[in-house]
Amino acid sequence: MKGIEQRKAEHIKVSLEEDVVSAFDHWDDVKLVHDALPEVDLDEVDTSTVLFGRKLSCPLMVTAITGGHSQGERVNRNLAEACANLGIALGVGSQRPALEHGPRESYEVVKEYDVPLRIGNIGAPQLINQKNKRAFGLDDAREAIDMIDADLLAVHLNFLQEIAQPEGDTNAKGCYDGIRSLSRELPILVKETGAGISRRVALRLKGIGVRGLDVAGAGGTSFSKVEGRRAAKMGDRKCMRIADTFGEWGIPAPVSVIWADVGLPIIASGGIENGLQAAKGIAVGADCSGVARAVLKKALESPRAVEEKLGLIIEEMRIAMFLTGSKNVRELGNAQHIITGATREWASMEKEV
Repeated sequence: MKGIEQRKAEHIKVSLEEDVVSAFDHWDDVKLVHDALPEVDLDEVDTSTVLFGRKLSCPLMVTAITGGHSQGERVNRNLAEACANLGIALGVGSQRPALEHGPRESYEVVKEYDVPLRIGNIGAPQLINQKNKRAFGLDDAREAIDMIDADLLAVHLNFLQEIAQPEGDTNAKGCYDGIRSLSRELPILVKETGAGISRRVALRLKGIGVRGLDVAGAGGTSFSKVEGRRAAKMGDRKCMRIADTFGEWGIPAPVSVIWADVGLPIIASGGIENGLQAAKGIAVGADCSGVARAVLKKALESPRAVEEKLGLIIEEMRIAMFLTGSKNVRELGNAQHIITGATREWASMEKEV
C-alpha cells in the first residue's frame, strides 16, 4: 500500500479504535426551548429542504469520510446507497490518492447511486507546491468533479492536522489565491476539518466567490489527536507533543456556524452525533447539518446499517422539530434557543473576531 493510501487507512483505524474526540461537547451548550403546546402533527412535519439547488428529504449530509484505500470502496458504496435511499447529501473524502496515483474505484462507486447532492473533495494544501510535490490545478479539480459527477467541489482546510502529521504539508502561503482561481471556474465549497471557520475567514471566502461553507468546528474528531496517535506508532516525539498541545484547538462548532453566517449556505458539522444536535445546527443558523463519525462504524458494515443509523438521526431531528413547534425546516431555523457556558462566551465575541 502506498504512503498516502496507508495513511488514509490508518486514519479510519485510529478514529474507530482510539479516543480522538474532543473533550468538550459544545452542542450541549445549545438548548432548544421546549414548546409545550406545539400545535403540530408529527406526521406532517416537513423535513425537506433545498441546498445548492438540489432537493433533499432532510437537511442532513454525510460529510467527507474517506477514499483511496482498500476499505474506501466498501465505505463509499455503503454510504452512497444509504444516502440515495434516504434522499440526503454525500461528500466523499479527499480525492488526492486518485488524482496522484490513479485508482478511482473507491470514489467512482458513488456515481452508481442516485444521491441527490454529491460533493467532491481536494485539499487546500495541495493547491500550492509542497516540498517537491506538484500543485493541483484547474484540470485536477475538474477531474475530481467528473470522478463522482459532483455538484460541488469541497476544498478542505486542514492545517491543524498538517502541523501534527509527520508527513504534513505545512506551507499555507498561496492557498487563498488557489481557492480564488478555482472559484472563478467551478462551484466551490470550502470546508474545515475540525477547527472551525471564523467570520473574518468566511468574509474573505465569500469575497472570492465560493458557493458555501462547511464550518466543521471543534467538538468532534480531532485530527490533531488522530495524527498524534499515528506519530506515537512511528516514534515521532515532536509530532506527538504538537498533537497533544493542540488537541483541543479550534472554534466550537456552534460558534463557527454563528460567526460564519455571511450570506452563504452553511453546513454545521463537528461533533454532531444525533438528530437533536443536527436540529441545533439548523437552529443556530446552518442550512444543513453534517455527520461523519456518527456513521463511520456502520459504513464498514453494510448500506442497511448506515441507512438505519441515518434514519434514526432523521427521526430524532423530526422529533426536535415537533417539540419546538417547527412544521418545516424554515421554522426550525427560527426556533427559540439558548446558548450557555463557554460556548456563549465565544458567541458573544462575534463582533470582535
